[in-house]
Amino acid sequence: MQIMQYATMSFMEKTVSPSIANFVFPHPHSSNASAISTRKFRRRAPPLRCSDSSAAASMSLSPPPISTANNGTAPPVVRRRMRYRKQYPGESKGITEEMRFVAMKLRNINGKKLNTNSNNSSSDDDDGDGENDDSAPVEDNTSESDADGDGGETETWRPSLEGFIKYLVDSKLVFDTVERIVDESNDVAYAYFRKTGLERSESLSEDLEWFKQRGNVIPEPSNPGVSYAKYLEGLAEESAPLFLCHFYNIYFSHIAGGQVIARQVSEKLLEGRELAFCAWEEDVQELLKGVREKLNKLGEHWTRDDKNKCLKETTKSFRYLGQIVRLIILELK
Repeated sequence: MQIMQYATMSFMEKTVSPSIANFVFPHPHSSNASAISTRKFRRRAPPLRCSDSSAAASMSLSPPPISTANNGTAPPVVRRRMRYRKQYPGESKGITEEMRFVAMKLRNINGKKLNTNSNNSSSDDDDGDGENDDSAPVEDNTSESDADGDGGETETWRPSLEGFIKYLVDSKLVFDTVERIVDESNDVAYAYFRKTGLERSESLSEDLEWFKQRGNVIPEPSNPGVSYAKYLEGLAEESAPLFLCHFYNIYFSHIAGGQVIARQVSEKLLEGRELAFCAWEEDVQELLKGVREKLNKLGEHWTRDDKNKCLKETTKSFRYLGQIVRLIILELK
């Protein structure tokens, strides 16, 4: 009986499925016949290798391949459109032309229109894109070109001899300052503007001496002239482009309007005497043209940021000069 039982178990182990063969029939006479032990006949599963687990993980987690077929053509290249900066008014002609447009804007803000011989009309200044809007002034000041007879200003313009002498004294201080800086500076940029023929210091000395011989008191420079002279001295050490902006505007302003003021005062107070301040040995327009060409050539090497600062300094220049002009009609304490 026992032999037949073991033979049956051996036969079943070979022919029956592993799940059934794993069970062990207990010996009928065993004391623990009710316990089923499967340790001896249990089949162990093969160990799981790292390569198998990583392969399985890669198969389950890797995304499906992306088709890159594009019919044999490369993907289209999107090119960004080039954007060009809009030029400032007068930029194509040079920095002096840009400053002239700023001077035109100052004049228009004061309620008057500047007539020029340029091919550009005054409306060109309104066509800008606003990039130089911060060059506009924040207050209304009189400049030397404001007394040229436009708009009926001459009807209420009442100069005084004492005020005119103060104007000449402060003007001399300003011209002395710019001419001394240009002559003594080691900056090579200033060397181009020495002995231009526009210098006014000596002529102003002649005029003041003439007033002194006739018993007029020559005062010390007043606050407008002193303030401007100090500002120019500091600016010359800081930036040659900004100082040269003032240098040009000082001569341009005197030629464009300062000599007109002096002649009007001479007619009213000096019986039409021509002042040395308003006389040049050569054609003054040709002299100014030479300075303009040199400054434009030098300005070609300046950055756009330097030019923008020059436009702002143009406004400051006319403010300072306007305060000196107002000495003719105002008593400043």
